[in-house]
Amino acid sequence: MKRFVLAAAATFALCAPAPAQSDYPNKPVKIIVDSAPGSATDVINRLVSDRLAQRWGQQVLTLNHPGAGGSMAVRAASQAEADGTTFLVGNASVFLALKGEPGVAPNLPVELPRDFIPIGFIAQQLMFIAVAPQTGIKSLPELIEAAKQRPGALSYATTGRGRITHLTMELLQSRAGIALQMIPYSGGPTAAMADVTTGRVAIIIEAYSGLAGGLQSGSIKGIAVTSFERLAEFKDLATVAETLPGFIAGGWNVLLAPVGTPAAIVDKVSIDLAKVLGETEVKTKLATLGAYVRAMTPAEVMAFVEEQQRTWRPVAEKVAKDMAQPAK
Repeated sequence: MKRFVLAAAATFALCAPAPAQSDYPNKPVKIIVDSAPGSATDVINRLVSDRLAQRWGQQVLTLNHPGAGGSMAVRAASQAEADGTTFLVGNASVFLALKGEPGVAPNLPVELPRDFIPIGFIAQQLMFIAVAPQTGIKSLPELIEAAKQRPGALSYATTGRGRITHLTMELLQSRAGIALQMIPYSGGPTAAMADVTTGRVAIIIEAYSGLAGGLQSGSIKGIAVTSFERLAEFKDLATVAETLPGFIAGGWNVLLAPVGTPAAIVDKVSIDLAKVLGETEVKTKLATLGAYVRAMTPAEVMAFVEEQQRTWRPVAEKVAKDMAQPAK
């Protein structure tokens, strides 16, 4: 009888749910982002993190690791313990960097599932194009006309070489047949905005959350958004597609876990993330930031990332080739 009881107890122990399923998380969780506080990715992540913290009854902390085109954040997340206490918000830029491009760290671009385990899609961030009032430009057609009259004279601010803001403006220049001067900023949109509002830089492209203060105060003027059609929240803002038919672009964020993170944790976080993003209040708040949720399973995230890499890498390759050419 004693042996029977011990055997039964052992069998029960093997069949019992793992701690990851029953009490996860039982300690604070950290989410690493590759941009500075106040950036679009940072703002969106903090909103989602707060809701996850409420659902889990644990702190969900945002750790900002800007710099090196996202490489610093990628390195920090990949070296973290794969125990469900550390995650990475991977944005489009870390998946689209070109290996071997000058200035790009060797751990970029990120590849799934080699480097991280996909968990879920957070949001798509449409790009807003705005200009300094000093330019006198009031629309995208006016910007294109001004750029054609003075090739290379108008500058635009972007949050780093090779990032989605840079690639989007390179695609726009190609489609419009114009040449602009790119000015990269590593400190997020705050530093860039300071130069645009004073007129030192003519144009800025960024997700809405990074431009909201300037647009609302009138210190910059929005002239276009990269969505397929006008957004309900910004009906007076024309789309790039109205001038350049078929033009659609935008950044996006996905949640990733270090390789080796238990499947039970990945599944739970994926389900809880989808529940948070399904809340009407969360969707509304994100929409006011120009970000739009798209619920995805880990497998769907994998397929989405692969499709985006196929779409954007030719653009990135052209950018890298152009940047490698000696100045004339």
